[in-house]
Amino acid sequence: MKKELYLVGLSHKNAPVEVRERFALSDPDVLERGILPLDGDIREYLVLSTCNRVEMLAVAHRADCTDMLLEYWARARGEHISSLQPYVYIYTNEDAVRHLFTVASSLDSMVLGEPQILGQLKDAYRAAAQRRTTKAILNKLLHKAFSVAKRVRTETAIAASAVSVSYAAVELARKIFDDMGQIQAMLIGAGEMAELAATHLVNAGIASIRVANRTHERAVQLADRYGGRAVFFDDLTQHLSQVDIVISSTGAREPIIRVNDMREVLRKRKNKPMFFIDIAVPRDIDPEVNSLDNIYLYDIDDLKEVVEENLAGRREEAVRAQRIVAEETGMFCLWLKSLNLQPTIVDMIRKSETIAQLELERSLKRLGPLPEGSREILAAMLSSVVKKLNHEPIMFLKRHIAEEADADDYFITLFRRIFNLDVEAGQETSHHKRRCYARQTSSSRSELS
Repeated sequence: MKKELYLVGLSHKNAPVEVRERFALSDPDVLERGILPLDGDIREYLVLSTCNRVEMLAVAHRADCTDMLLEYWARARGEHISSLQPYVYIYTNEDAVRHLFTVASSLDSMVLGEPQILGQLKDAYRAAAQRRTTKAILNKLLHKAFSVAKRVRTETAIAASAVSVSYAAVELARKIFDDMGQIQAMLIGAGEMAELAATHLVNAGIASIRVANRTHERAVQLADRYGGRAVFFDDLTQHLSQVDIVISSTGAREPIIRVNDMREVLRKRKNKPMFFIDIAVPRDIDPEVNSLDNIYLYDIDDLKEVVEENLAGRREEAVRAQRIVAEETGMFCLWLKSLNLQPTIVDMIRKSETIAQLELERSLKRLGPLPEGSREILAAMLSSVVKKLNHEPIMFLKRHIAEEADADDYFITLFRRIFNLDVEAGQETSHHKRRCYARQTSSSRSELS
């Protein structure tokens, strides 16, 4: 039975942050509670959920598996599928492969060339492998995606400069504050995004950094690395009045900074301006905070303008990177198509070898006693003849399937009929059941070469 690749998803390009929050699948508990069953239709799947995209990649036997994926996705988030459908994109087979390679190579990211997405994709693959939801096809596809991303970074300058969402956040802060050497900053969260933000703040000449994190030990580690100061998460509000810039990137499910908190903070600061950058999804800071005077709040979508300014030097490299993606996509899809050919090629070789063996036995009986070694010589000769006779038909099949899009079923069915592979085996195969040949004999395919 033919296996197809399907990808459904939404991203920063077609879904606002509010929608991405509602349909995020980053919570392990959600995945475990509503894990999609592997059955006769869906054979493999993987879930990628980041701040900027949520995608499900699957190997299945039927086209309507995309409806199953969307139903699962909406149900896992306690939503109806109708709320999700307006924002999703759907790719199949070659388009799905190309999209995955593009994402892995950071050519579809909000910040072109940022390195975080590759690590996030590897984490998603590791989680899927642990749940045993990936098998031969997705295992090979994901490893190829990683190698494509590596090739893009090696052969192009797509990641030559330190551009990321965290970098864009610091760039925006530098536009607001003229002298970063007089500015106090606080990082809420101590993950990868916070670490990158700390790096860029230090490079920008920030006066000091405070780090708050639910796991205090992690905050201490990050603060020590950048010459900052760790503060207890429960004391967060007290320290807010002493800082000018706040960059928040926790994994909290609900806002950790609310309007009422900030009214008291502003009073203590005597209404001195504050700059907040919320790069978490779901958001860490209640959007209503932005309604307060002297507070400037930017979320991850607001960073697009800053990001755009940092893209100019990478766009030319992106063209070269896309050529690599196209080349690698073509090679992977040839391998994917070859999976559909294998049963037919195996049947062809097996039938030929069986016929040759039967004819050899018949001839040996008629010839009577032969000199020592003659049987082996005849057997080797027949084997060589079988291989040479099979070579051209098999190459014909491979060549036409590689050159003609969506020709798999037609040529495989034709091949099996010409060589009588199904009737000889006494069974109907999935290719035979499709009866593509009968429907297409009157079409332009009457010319085979």
